[in-house]
Amino acid sequence: MTILLTGTASDSHTWNLVYLRLFLEERGHRVTCLGPCVPDQLLVAACAESAPELVVISSVNGHGYRDGLSAVRSLRSAGLRMPVVVGGKLGVAGRTDPARRALLLEAGCDAVFDDGDVAALRAYTADLAATASPPLPVAPWAVA
Repeated sequence: MTILLTGTASDSHTWNLVYLRLFLEERGHRVTCLGPCVPDQLLVAACAESAPELVVISSVNGHGYRDGLSAVRSLRSAGLRMPVVVGGKLGVAGRTDPARRALLLEAGCDAVFDDGDVAALRAYTADLAATASPPLPVAPWAVA
C-alpha cells in the first residue's frame, strides 16, 4: 500500500515517525512521511495530491486526541475518504480516554491505537492491504 505518515500540528517529535516509517516499510508498504508539526492544510493538500491508500497520524506529545480530531475533520470536510488512523500518546493523562477515542471514530478515524500497540497497527495494515485492489499488471515491454 501507499501510506502517508505524519505527525500532528503541535507535535515536534521525530523518532516516532522514523520508527513507524521503518516498521511500515519492512512490511512492504511505500511510505511518504510529511514529518513533525504538520498543519491540517498541508495534510489535506498532500492527501489530495497523492491519494494515499492509508494515512497514519502519530502523536508523542499527548495532544493526539485534539490534533488528530482536527486533522481528520479537515480531511473529511475536504471530501477525502481514504482510511485514517491515529495513534501514540493521545492524551496527557497517561491513560486511554474512551470518550475522546469515540469522538475520533465519529469524526472519521478508521482506527485509534494506544501508545505502543504495534501489533494492532500491524494487523490493521495487513487486513487493509489484503482487501485492497491488486495492482494492475505491467506489460513486459514497459519494464525498464
